[in-house]
Amino acid sequence: MIARWIGTVGGVGYIRPAPGTWGSAAALPLAWCLHILGGFPLLMIALVAVFAAGWWATIQMTAGQSDHDPSEIVVDEVVGQWIALAPLSFAAWDRGIDILAMWPGWIAAFGLFRLFDIWKPLWVGAADRRGDPLGVMLDDVIAGVFAAVGVLIMAAIAHGVLMS
Repeated sequence: MIARWIGTVGGVGYIRPAPGTWGSAAALPLAWCLHILGGFPLLMIALVAVFAAGWWATIQMTAGQSDHDPSEIVVDEVVGQWIALAPLSFAAWDRGIDILAMWPGWIAAFGLFRLFDIWKPLWVGAADRRGDPLGVMLDDVIAGVFAAVGVLIMAAIAHGVLMS
């Protein structure tokens, strides 16, 4: 029961169509709440805790099943989306900026994470092909890292850091 609640993020994973996108969308207000309550450090602590809980829940939910990554498991999307949002949380926390003022970054983080999670380039696809609960979690972690790098590059361009 608790594994299903964690794995589906309180039932979000049962929303159709596109449960992964719904899981990513659910991650946004959760990240905002964590950031408001404790800034970047709390978001990172929650990220590690949810990764561990999600891995455990995925093990429980897929035990004895032929499908190693059922679509209702969306806790991995929450973790990946939080990684994609990490540069925004860090900048807002470090600079004392209202994190919602960075709304273009939120859109970029969401869009890039969904792109890399669906497309599964390079190491994202390799992690997914593991075919085990760790791979379920890791492909979204790596997609989140790719998205976070994309967010940083886009912010650098938008703020003139990469322009002469």
